[in-house]
Amino acid sequence: MKRYIVHVDMDAFFAAVEQRDNPSLVNKPVIIGADPKGGKGRGVVSTASYQARKFGIGSAMPISEAYKRCPQGVYLRPNMDKYGEASKKVYDLLYQFSPFIEPIGIDEAFLDITGSFHIFGDPVQTCLLLKEKVKEEIGLTASVGLAPIKMAAKIASDLNKPDGFCQVAQDKILDFLWPLSVSKLWGVGKKTKRVLGSMGISKIGQLANFDQGILREYFGKNGRHLWQLANGIDRRKVVQPEPTKSIGSEFTFPKDTSSSDQIEVILSKLSEEVSSRLKKNGLRAKIICIKIRLENFSTHNRSMRLIKATNFYGTIFTAVKKLYYDSEFLGENIRLIGIKSEKFIDSYIQDTIFDESCQEKKEKTDSAVEKIRKRFGQETIWRGGSLQL
Repeated sequence: MKRYIVHVDMDAFFAAVEQRDNPSLVNKPVIIGADPKGGKGRGVVSTASYQARKFGIGSAMPISEAYKRCPQGVYLRPNMDKYGEASKKVYDLLYQFSPFIEPIGIDEAFLDITGSFHIFGDPVQTCLLLKEKVKEEIGLTASVGLAPIKMAAKIASDLNKPDGFCQVAQDKILDFLWPLSVSKLWGVGKKTKRVLGSMGISKIGQLANFDQGILREYFGKNGRHLWQLANGIDRRKVVQPEPTKSIGSEFTFPKDTSSSDQIEVILSKLSEEVSSRLKKNGLRAKIICIKIRLENFSTHNRSMRLIKATNFYGTIFTAVKKLYYDSEFLGENIRLIGIKSEKFIDSYIQDTIFDESCQEKKEKTDSAVEKIRKRFGQETIWRGGSLQL
């Protein structure tokens, strides 16, 4: 049976959302990420608009390097609430085309339209209509790849960006794949590409015709997998997501700090973010974790099981403060700190019959804070003091 797999990849998603919502940013180099602080900032680029990419700026690049390449760029901190709302609208639209969707992230997904494309015409018409609806209804552009297998669909969506479309026919998979660089294959990173290069392999076609035994000697079981992909063999199905397993947030200090006051303010802010995301997902967490990265880049994790599951800011903040103050890293210079919540139950499930009046008061307080932020901005109100960075 022929399969029709679609890969949808939103174009420069975070930057595109900012440009959509602020027309003065259209056609400007927009860089989403850490504060560059005039080229002295720490952290990395999250997303760069296509205008910024002309300067060689890309995701995960140090923000200081991005500033050196494009000091005239517009640098914005990420607004995950805004991007999350846009992502939800995209996914709601995708579900109009197929019930079989595998999210890859906030801005990309696989769809299996094998059983649904006939509703919209043929597979190509389905993809073009999807792109049109994303543009008209959400005000963004998406690049789409259509192929019989997931790997080829993902490669195809990347070839004609932005706002691109590429179809790979069943009988043309090898013609499509073999001239491409091996780096296009899923799972071939810099290290694997370097090893393959030392073997004289730079194109997918060369990998497809290479001795499987030698590939297994170099890469183990993954050697056979790479050979199969290079020969257009990919039996992976579009898999619907498992329930969320963790929700967390992190912060990198502009300068390593041992100040408990500064650290506590950031823990408060992170607790707010995690609390808000738990509520949006209708979840409460039983386990709260703290992550500490020291100035020497060593990373340490500590966790606590709560008496009852929660999504309240106060309970989360109390837990992470205790984890920090009980840790052996008190007084150490900290580079990054983060918190994470795990072991979820749905919010509507009541796991205790006590403290209902207290819980109602907490809900009202948290709801009031979130309403103020939604109307006036995330930075309008903080709990736990203020921090000058």
